[in-house]
Amino acid sequence: MSNDDLQARNARTLKKLLIWAVAMFGFAFAMVPFYNVICDITGLNGKTSNTAATQSPETVVEDRVVTVEFITQNGAGVNGSFYAKTHRVRVHPGEITLVNFYASNPKDHDIITQSIPSITPGQAARYLHKTQCFCFDQQTLTAGEMKEMPMIFYLDPELPKHITTLTLSYTMFDVTERVTGTDNKSDTVVR
Repeated sequence: MSNDDLQARNARTLKKLLIWAVAMFGFAFAMVPFYNVICDITGLNGKTSNTAATQSPETVVEDRVVTVEFITQNGAGVNGSFYAKTHRVRVHPGEITLVNFYASNPKDHDIITQSIPSITPGQAARYLHKTQCFCFDQQTLTAGEMKEMPMIFYLDPELPKHITTLTLSYTMFDVTERVTGTDNKSDTVVR
């Protein structure tokens, strides 16, 4: 094999490797939106819908009761209170239910928050329909503010019979820097 043949062969191999590297990067980049679509469709990973339910339930299943529990936690940058006024409700599938959540901002500056929901068991995510939720939009909490945030939901009457309890968890994050582009790291507490 001549030197020219070897260089041509190496060039072809390098070209193939570069094409594979670009293809793998493109595939990895496309996986995030693909994963989100799959989670939205199947309720995989307990991911709930980001949009309000447009239909009201047609029937209420009076002979069935499901327990819905609420858990809250503060994510990065949130050091105020965040909790559900009611930690557990018993509802009939199809019954519209209101639960109020509260959040406070003890800092000396305004913050913008975003709450991310998750549901357990994950299969129940496609049967939980929120008609109103603070999690649909970012919430501004002014310095020292305590805010009531309603969430109105119903469980689809088609919720599988083996699901008798579900847990809806919210994590509230401070997204001020991402939204405004300003670094607002002061943690001074209002007294």
